[in-house]
Amino acid sequence: MNSIKDHENLGSKRVLLRLDLNVPMRNGDITDETRIIKIIPILEFLIKRNSKILIISHVGRPKGKLNKDLSLKPICEYLEKKIKTKINFINEDILKIKRDDLFKEPKEKVIFFENIRFYAEEEKNDSNFSKHLASFADLFVNDAFSCSHRTHASVCKITEFLPSFAGLQLETEVNALKKVTIEIKKPITCIIGGSKISTKIDVIKNLIPKLNNIIFVGGMANNILSFKGYKIGKSINEDNCEIIIKEIFEISKNHFCEIIYPEDVLTGKSTDGVAQTKDLGDIIDDDFILDLGPKTLKKIKNIIENSKTVLWNGPAGYFENPNFAKGSFEIAKTIIRKNKDNSIYSVVGGGDTVAVVNQLNAIKNFNFVSTAGGAFLEYLEGKELPGIKALN
Repeated sequence: MNSIKDHENLGSKRVLLRLDLNVPMRNGDITDETRIIKIIPILEFLIKRNSKILIISHVGRPKGKLNKDLSLKPICEYLEKKIKTKINFINEDILKIKRDDLFKEPKEKVIFFENIRFYAEEEKNDSNFSKHLASFADLFVNDAFSCSHRTHASVCKITEFLPSFAGLQLETEVNALKKVTIEIKKPITCIIGGSKISTKIDVIKNLIPKLNNIIFVGGMANNILSFKGYKIGKSINEDNCEIIIKEIFEISKNHFCEIIYPEDVLTGKSTDGVAQTKDLGDIIDDDFILDLGPKTLKKIKNIIENSKTVLWNGPAGYFENPNFAKGSFEIAKTIIRKNKDNSIYSVVGGGDTVAVVNQLNAIKNFNFVSTAGGAFLEYLEGKELPGIKALN
């Protein structure tokens, strides 16, 4: 990929910048600013070089229709305060805008378009729509790795009409994931959670040959326990995944990758209840498994201590209740401690896992924290991402 860092003359150039500002909101307020913080470097980079910036982004899934509840205006206003630069928010029909309508004020530096997914042409990867967007600018920068698994107009087709470059954040994300898939320092450990094993089976199968340890936590570990014949009470689990789990154990054995799953757990009678430590043989029908037990946690922390690379996707328990947050927090703290003496390379991905890290105010204490979700997982599956391919 061509990097925007290597572009020699950005002064007065119009840069169409694709960002992912699909941040969680409640009653019009942003509840997690992680994605906003991550794109500030590319804005500062371009502003410093006197570029004219046209931001394209989205929030939610309006399915090609105007939805005032999914307006980007609150995000634009929030971003304006963050970068301390005036931003011109444009909410008129983008199909009626012409190049000469933009940057009429000489001092204007940043324009922010309304939700690009208000236009059906975006998700159709429409060529004419892409060509129209391209007419506004001199070059295109994709700094939205988390959208790069989508074949959308402002991610893929637009690269056919403008010189196109990878942004700072996108480059950082790809390089971080390369370090846990190609440029690996062993021993490498993957901690993987989530409720459904079937949604991550391709990730697991692609990673196992590269791993020394794969640790199953959260709802996914319940599937393993059930497969092994243990009672899991009312705990979250997935039906009909025995064949998948059997395959995971067979692949792991063939590649000398150790599978770790809970030896003891914390249970509750509900997600808002109190925690009780139980061995696997003591779980009864009305128990919910909601966190790792102390023996399991000690074992996982020891594995992390002896690892050179850690990939973490999925919290260890129901961390929303402090009674069941210890497993996730202790895993995070162990990685942080190893990071501080530069004895581990750590990549964290997935919305819930990022939320755990945010609760500890520890984003900067990991080598890389990915907010990419689907793109993160598809990259780990070994898939070619359309948005990355379009930049090559």
